[in-house]
Amino acid sequence: MGLLKKIKKKLRWKRRWLTLAVLLLLAGISSVTIVLLQNHSISSKWDGEPLDQSVLGRNLAVSSQPEQEVQAMIGKLDGARQAFVKKAYVCGEELQLLGTMTSSQMMQYHKEHPALTVVLGEGGDVYFTEQVDDLSPQCKNNAYFGLDAKGNLSLFEGVPEGNQVIRTFFQLNIEFLESSLPKETVKQLYRGIPVSNLEEYNSVLSTFADFAVEEASKR
Repeated sequence: MGLLKKIKKKLRWKRRWLTLAVLLLLAGISSVTIVLLQNHSISSKWDGEPLDQSVLGRNLAVSSQPEQEVQAMIGKLDGARQAFVKKAYVCGEELQLLGTMTSSQMMQYHKEHPALTVVLGEGGDVYFTEQVDDLSPQCKNNAYFGLDAKGNLSLFEGVPEGNQVIRTFFQLNIEFLESSLPKETVKQLYRGIPVSNLEEYNSVLSTFADFAVEEASKR
């Protein structure tokens, strides 16, 4: 039984490193254009017309936000406020300005777009938010996995060298990682591993999760 477990473990590791090798090969032949991760597309004024579907996305799920919650949130606002449509991706976000709207206009807009979650910003602005299970176009062009100064697996805007950290995931056991992986793979991690779609993003996370400090301590 112990031998079977060992064989399964070897097969599982081989599949993961084959996936990682493919990602690294793609990284070596791709050229990346530096762009900002947050792209603010501004419209001049809200006129009550629904937004173009390219803004709202194609696969909207029905929001679980109760209608009473939206009414209570918007109803307590005094006067007109700035309203935005926000697309919140797994990596990155996009904003579009709807314009200055009264509470009644906001409620009407919410009724026309019930899949959007209403969020009140710190400054009193209102955001009609769509959660998108994908990477933003900017992240697809310019997001890299790498190591931060504390040895955490992080996502960077551009290559890891001195660039902005978008998100930090978990601390890696560097010693275990360097002794287990091919040298070229380790070098690529330090240089930065670009991801151009959600599948690659999840694959890199899954692969390096085995070297998280908590996971490594179990071995």
